[in-house]
Amino acid sequence: MEADTLRASRPHDPTPKSLNDLAASFSLTAPAADLTFTGITLASSLVRPGDIYVAVPGARFHGAQFVPEAIERGALAVITDAAGAEQLDSPHVPVLIAPVNPREVLGRMAAWTYDTDRDRPPMFGLTGTNGKTSTAHFLEAILTQLGLGVGLSSTAERRAGAEVFPSLLTTPESPEMHALLARMREVDVEAIVIEVSAHALTRHRVDGLMFDVAGFTNLSHDHLDDYASMDDYLAAKISLFQPDRARSAVVCLDTDAGQRVVDAAGIPVSTITSREDISADWFIDIGMESPAATEFTLSSERYGSLSTRVPLIGRHMAANAGLAIAMLVEGGFELEDIDSVLTRDDGILVSIPGRSNRVPVSHGPAVILDSGHSPDAFAKLLDAARRVTAGKVIMVAGANGNRDTSKRTEMGAVSARGSDILIITDHHPRDEDPANIRRALLDAARDAVPDGDIREAPDPADAIRVAVSAADADDTVVWAGLAGKDYREIAGEKIPFSVEAETRGALLEAGWLLDEKA
Repeated sequence: MEADTLRASRPHDPTPKSLNDLAASFSLTAPAADLTFTGITLASSLVRPGDIYVAVPGARFHGAQFVPEAIERGALAVITDAAGAEQLDSPHVPVLIAPVNPREVLGRMAAWTYDTDRDRPPMFGLTGTNGKTSTAHFLEAILTQLGLGVGLSSTAERRAGAEVFPSLLTTPESPEMHALLARMREVDVEAIVIEVSAHALTRHRVDGLMFDVAGFTNLSHDHLDDYASMDDYLAAKISLFQPDRARSAVVCLDTDAGQRVVDAAGIPVSTITSREDISADWFIDIGMESPAATEFTLSSERYGSLSTRVPLIGRHMAANAGLAIAMLVEGGFELEDIDSVLTRDDGILVSIPGRSNRVPVSHGPAVILDSGHSPDAFAKLLDAARRVTAGKVIMVAGANGNRDTSKRTEMGAVSARGSDILIITDHHPRDEDPANIRRALLDAARDAVPDGDIREAPDPADAIRVAVSAADADDTVVWAGLAGKDYREIAGEKIPFSVEAETRGALLEAGWLLDEKA
């Protein structure tokens, strides 16, 4: 089902391209073959009839071993390296050999295939540890409010105008990205917003793209299972702010890494901050905060100011919205026009899957569901909850398996310090022993707050019920790390699971009233 849906995000009417022309354009060694093709992919499961399958070396396997599956699905040619070619046993289709790892030129080949290297609408790209998804959706929402058709690729979802596709990676592999851009062009989108992960930059997923404005949100502890150090992690993100990837940028200075991005950038940069101790081109002044909305004023000596609101909890959400607006203005949109539509609509009309989503309760505790899974994300969410809560802040938290284990200690400590009651549970243990994951969080939490109310409930359906049963009407329950998915990944299986449904059930069982009109 996922593969079928992903195929739908391709252009419906692709222009056939010559295999010989492709070989000549990218110095591929190939037998003469007078063929035309209509797509390109490095996932054998996504091959459609008329595609080229690109077999690249991976961490565990070489893609060459999946050539028979790709041919069975309709691949009419294969691109690989010399090592991959040696593994092929008379594939009965042309085999083109790249002089380098094909992944290094795949983005440009995909752009050539789908003609996405020309005639593109304005393109905005976001990177940073946290806030990428929120800022991308703020950009998409404001552009829509301005009356434009928008294309979006984020962790939460992908859209080509009114068409919505699933999002399996923060940034899709380059062939899927360029195919999506080609579909966006077919439906006449007028602006494109793309969330760009560090992995996307180091693994060539955004090769062949040129962003009109790149944005940087922040940097905090994450992904040290893939990067040797925080310096290496930041260096991956800094590569977005170079002339081969972007024309201009807006960089948030709220974390120290922001200034390092500015110093290393090879393109014109504007700066933005919500910190009063820092000077920047744009300043975000946070106003009223409530469980339902956060108000802010964005100002610039050059462009003027506007005041508006986001329907989300947290100063960090207002900062992300301010970054989105600054990026639009630096990209050529008039601040006055943005102010006009936000005033008309009483704020930014945004809904972000898995980001600070409120469960509508007419009588009972406030409940916030969020997919943040880093220490910084936990800290910001808990701080936001504390600012708008008269009673206790109760947190349900977990960590995912087969991911950066070095951040678990900090996640546990932050969770304990920011909450009055903490319930540690399982999320996506994947191939790890979930008890070991919980133990790392629990030990850190109890070390940080020895006399804290820290509990363990392995089953997340039980954990939310423990949290809700401990809550009074003036409390806030925060469930962080699992929202935004309809499954849990356990030992290689995706087990259906709904965070929102379990939360609603827990509230009703506890006797609280839901607002069914919301």
